[in-house]
Amino acid sequence: MATFTVSRSALIPVPASVIFPLVNDFHEWTHWSPWEAMDPNLSRSYSGPESGVGAKYAWTGNGKVGSGNMEIVGSDEPSRVQIRLEFVKPFKSVNPTLFSFVPEGGATRVTWAMTGENKTPMSKLFALFMNMDKMVGKDFEKGLASLGAEAAKRQG
Repeated sequence: MATFTVSRSALIPVPASVIFPLVNDFHEWTHWSPWEAMDPNLSRSYSGPESGVGAKYAWTGNGKVGSGNMEIVGSDEPSRVQIRLEFVKPFKSVNPTLFSFVPEGGATRVTWAMTGENKTPMSKLFALFMNMDKMVGKDFEKGLASLGAEAAKRQG
């Protein structure tokens, strides 16, 4: 079974205490997620607690953003947020995702990592022609830059 990992990190010159809530609350993702601007008609729904473990977010959109849902399954303030990411369209998959926040000098090293397995015949075929790191890595980089900009605004 073919597995993959996509991981990017950025040094954000803001304390983790400012960045963490922007990831731990799905309502905040509209301010920095790289996929929010890809579909102006994106349909969103939230359930469970406002933030932290059990918070859920579901979306339905166009081809690039597809549809799926996320649930926070681990939340250790201010060091990490674990997410169960499930895509429904264009391909069904479940991808564990982890954000980690590590103090580095007066800044925070934020790492965004997603893992997955190509289990279905369609996903195995897809993996032969498409590299997940190349396909999603740029989105992670863009998202981390936006996260940093939003955190800087919040810090004042």
